[in-house]
Amino acid sequence: MQRASATLLVTALSVMCGSAPAQSVDKRKPPATTATSPGSAAADKRSAAPSRAIVRPVVKDGEAEARLIEIYKLAGQARGREALVKAERLVNDHPNFQLAQLVYGDLLAARSRPQRALGDVSDGTAKAGASTLAELRQESLMRLKALRERPAPGTIPSQFLALSPRNKHAIAVDASRARLYLFENTDTGLKLVSDYYISVGKSGIEKSVEGDSRTPLGIYFVTSNLDPKSLKDFYGSGALPINYPNALDLKRGKTGSGIWLHGTPPAQFSRAPQASDGCVVLANPDLERIIRTVEVRTTPVVIAQSLTWVAPHGIKADSKSFEEALNSWHQAKSVGDLATLTNLYSSDFSSYGKTRDDWTAQLRSEADKRRGRSVQLKDVSYLRWTDSTDTMVVTFGEVLSGSRTGPVRRQYWMRQGKHWKIFFEGVIG
Repeated sequence: MQRASATLLVTALSVMCGSAPAQSVDKRKPPATTATSPGSAAADKRSAAPSRAIVRPVVKDGEAEARLIEIYKLAGQARGREALVKAERLVNDHPNFQLAQLVYGDLLAARSRPQRALGDVSDGTAKAGASTLAELRQESLMRLKALRERPAPGTIPSQFLALSPRNKHAIAVDASRARLYLFENTDTGLKLVSDYYISVGKSGIEKSVEGDSRTPLGIYFVTSNLDPKSLKDFYGSGALPINYPNALDLKRGKTGSGIWLHGTPPAQFSRAPQASDGCVVLANPDLERIIRTVEVRTTPVVIAQSLTWVAPHGIKADSKSFEEALNSWHQAKSVGDLATLTNLYSSDFSSYGKTRDDWTAQLRSEADKRRGRSVQLKDVSYLRWTDSTDTMVVTFGEVLSGSRTGPVRRQYWMRQGKHWKIFFEGVIG
């Protein structure tokens, strides 16, 4: 390939996406190759010759994207022959990876003519496939943007104020970067394990009503793991439903259901950045990694328009006022102080049809049954959601002194002026 053609191809990529990132996904290296140097004529002949048998490699999560980014970088360094060889291998390994096919086609075409843009096809073809071409260009842009704008090492999304040891993993979705981040909850705090390209709703984000083709924003939890054998091929390798609508959504009158993290059909490696009916969609190898990793019911899923990454030590100071309110609730519950306890519930409190007056009566009954036994809170976690209001989602085990187990409760608190009030509480396990 001529240097000028490769340079023009990368210039077109740069106009769309900016410079390629200095490092690939999670510092994963693409698989080593044993091919003859692409600079020789023999290598060209070998790459063009049909193979005797197609052997598909074991597909790892994030591997295809890491290889695609390396191809971008090679083209940017005017190493067009190497980029072409790697692109050919990538499309052979992943024939349903449409973006890789598009880049491979550009690299082939660049051997004979300069490239004007990513997906530089004839005007007739471009017109006929304008929608698909635009989606692939947007996918390329989003992949490169997310990999170029990496979170600072050691930072975490601001929503994760405190996770208990029961929350072994956590998920955060940044819709503005078409990216899902997977974390492990270690003894020293949250650790970013990996991150993946994702698709969201056709109409964007901030789901409000049934059928609006939008992805909800908020704090959710994985509720189940659906057997792929029970699903249509459309959902790929499986599905992890989340608890939309949550208590905050219901308070705001939002409707709809069936929001899942799921995979792609066999003919598609990935989908356009906005292509689902509201679900979060991943490539099947990436989804399979998540399904193998996370636990049902205890894994939080934050879906945000744009994640704010902060240092963990800065989060604790920001949550001090809430911790004081939670401690007040705990102490009042433990000693049966109904006046203080009731004051911590908002006037519009609701729990599965029960009003605050109904709930107060239940609290009184529970206090009578405890007969002075104190209440311990186990495995407390709380996550913060801030938009037009400030909300805390709290989960804990409630164990009476002398007992070994107790119910798992979830509360939703909202800041009202200077005070935190509970607007929902329920037993979840």
